[in-house]
Amino acid sequence: MTSEGTTGTRPQWVPTDGDVAGARITDFARWVERRTELTLPDYRALWQWSVDDLGAFWQSVWDYFAVESAVDPGPALAVDTMPGAVWFPQARLNYVDHVVRNARTDRPAVVYENEAGDRETLSWAELTRQTGALAATLRSLGVGPGDRVVGYLPNVPEAIVAFLATVSLGAVWSACGQDYSAPAALDRLGQLEPTVLVAADGYRFGGKEHSRTDEVEQLRAGMPTLAATVAVSRLGTGAVPGALAWEQATDGDAVLEPVPVPFDHPLWIVFSSGTTGLPKGIVHGHGGVLLEHLKAIALQSDIGRDDTFFWYTSPSWMMWNFQVAGLLVGATVVCYDGSPAYPAQGRLWESTADLGVTVVGTSPGYVLACQKAGIVPAADHDLGALRAVGITGSTLPASSSWWLSENVGAHVPVMSISGGTDVVSAFVGGTRTTAVWPGELSVPYLGVALDAFDESGRPVRGDVGELVIIRPLPSMPVRFWDDPDGARYRASYFDSFPGVWRHGDWISITEHGGVVMHGRSDSTLNRNGIRMGSADIYQAVERLPEIVEALVIGAERSDGGYWMPLFVVLADGCVLDDSLRERIRAVIREKASPRHVPDEIVAAPGIPHTRTGKKLEVPIKRLFQGDEAARVVDRSAVDDADLLDWFARFGAR
Repeated sequence: MTSEGTTGTRPQWVPTDGDVAGARITDFARWVERRTELTLPDYRALWQWSVDDLGAFWQSVWDYFAVESAVDPGPALAVDTMPGAVWFPQARLNYVDHVVRNARTDRPAVVYENEAGDRETLSWAELTRQTGALAATLRSLGVGPGDRVVGYLPNVPEAIVAFLATVSLGAVWSACGQDYSAPAALDRLGQLEPTVLVAADGYRFGGKEHSRTDEVEQLRAGMPTLAATVAVSRLGTGAVPGALAWEQATDGDAVLEPVPVPFDHPLWIVFSSGTTGLPKGIVHGHGGVLLEHLKAIALQSDIGRDDTFFWYTSPSWMMWNFQVAGLLVGATVVCYDGSPAYPAQGRLWESTADLGVTVVGTSPGYVLACQKAGIVPAADHDLGALRAVGITGSTLPASSSWWLSENVGAHVPVMSISGGTDVVSAFVGGTRTTAVWPGELSVPYLGVALDAFDESGRPVRGDVGELVIIRPLPSMPVRFWDDPDGARYRASYFDSFPGVWRHGDWISITEHGGVVMHGRSDSTLNRNGIRMGSADIYQAVERLPEIVEALVIGAERSDGGYWMPLFVVLADGCVLDDSLRERIRAVIREKASPRHVPDEIVAAPGIPHTRTGKKLEVPIKRLFQGDEAARVVDRSAVDDADLLDWFARFGAR
C-alpha cells in the first residue's frame, strides 16, 4: 500500500525555520556534531547515525542529559544482542535523582484536577518533601531494594509520590487504576507478593463517585505478604481500618536519599492486558527507562522546563509512566481524575485551556467522539498555550488528523505515537523538526532500528509487513515476572525471527520515511491469501456519522472457508438498513479496497475492549472458531464483559 493512497498527497503541518532552530533535538544534533566529525543536517541523518552506532548514540544521550552514576558506568553497549543486550554494565544510579535535581520554585511539579473542577498543585519542594517522608515510612515498614510496593489508585498526585518514594529505595513499583475490580487487580498485583499496598478510597468518573473501600479490603485479604496498607482519602469515605493514613505516612521532613542501583535494577512492573491467561508482568530497569524517557520526552516530544504536560491516562496504562517522565526534564505534569467527556464532550479541551497545557495527549476514540459531537475546541476555549497534540492507543485516521488541524489549530502538530507497554515508550512518532502527514506516524524514534519484514524475514517497502526492531533498545524488558529461564520472554518477541524483535503490528513504511499502522498482525485479515489490516477498515467506517465504532473479524472455518463479518455500533436513532449497509460497503471500497468489504455487516450493542482501550479482535475471533469463552479471555480484563456473551451467542448461531 502506498503512502499516497493512505494519507493523501500533502503534509498537514510543516515545521517553520523557528520550529527547527528552537527544537531541543536540533540542539542535541549540533551538540553531537561539535563532539564528533559527523554532519547531521536533518532528522533522517540523525536517526541513521543513532541506529548505525547504538553505543555512540546512547552514550551521547547519557552525556547530553548529564546522567549521573556513582561510579564509572562502563561502555554504553557492552553486549549487542537480542535478547540479552548489556548496557552501561558498571553504572550505579537511581531514576529519582534525575527528578529531584529539577526542583524549582517558579512552577509547580504536579497539577491535579478532577471532574468537579477541584484543583490542587504540588510544588517541587513539596513533591521532594513528601517523597522523602514516605520513603522513610516505607523503610521503617521493612521495604528495601527489590521489595514490591503496589498501588490501587486513580490518577492523583499521591500515585506519583508513592512511585518516587518506592523506587528511591531500590524497591519496585507497580499499580492498577481503580476501574479494575479487586479480582482483576489481584491477578496483577497479587503475583508480586508485595510488602506495602497504597490504596485510595475511590475515584470519580462520569459524574459519579465510585467507592473502592470494599475492593481495598479484598486486596488486603488476597495479599498475605503485606506488612502495611497506606490509605489515601480522595472521596472522604472514612479511614481504612488498620491502615496508615497518607497524611501520617508523609509527615515530617526526612531527607530524600535515593539508593544507587545497577542500570537494569527493576524500576517498575507493568502488565500486559491479560485478555488471555494471567497478565504478564513486564519488568523494566532504572537506567533503560531513564535514558529512553529522556530521549522520548525531551528530544522527540520537545517537552522541557517551560511546559505543562497532560496526557489523559490511568496508572494502569504505560502512558501514566510516560507522563511522569515529564518530571525528568523539569516540566509540570497534570493528573486528571475523571472522564475526558464529562460533563460535556469537550471537557479535556476545557482543562487543557484552563491549565495552560502546552502538550496534551489523548486517544483516536476521543478525537472521533469530538468530531461527531460537532465541537470546535479552538472556538470554545483559549488554546493559545498549546504546542502539540499527542495521540496513541490505536490508529488515528487521516480524517481525524485533519479535524484536529482545522478545529484545534493548524499551527499545532499532531504527533501520533505507537509503541507499547513492552518498552514503555514509542517506536515511531513525531518531532518538532519533521512534517506531519495525516494518517502517518512521522518518523522512527531515535535509536529504534525499525523495519518491516515479510514472512521470510526480508524487508519490504510499499507493502504491508511485520513491525520489527533489528537492534536492541535499553528500555526493552529486563525480564518477565516469574519467568526464571526467560522462555516466555523469548516466545513473546523472538520466536518468529531469531535475534529480531517482532512486535505484532502490521505496518508499511512510506516514501516520506514515515509509518502507516494497519493493526495487530495477530488479528490479521487474510482473505484468499491477501493480508489486510483491520485499522484500514476502521478508518473508513468510523468516519460515517451513523457509526460510533466498528469491529471486524476474519475467522478461518473448519471447512476451509473464511468468514469476515463487520460489527458496527450505531449512533442514537440510526438503523442498520440496506441503505446504510451499502454506504458502509461503498466507503470501504473507496477508502480501503474492494477486498476489504466484509461478508456481512451486523449491528452490535457495543465493542468490548481491554481496559487500555484495545479492541478484542483475537478473543472474539477465537470465540467464533469454537473456543470456550473462559479459555480465550479473562472477563476481568474487559471493559464490558457482558458484551462477550453477546458475541459468543452470535458466533454460535
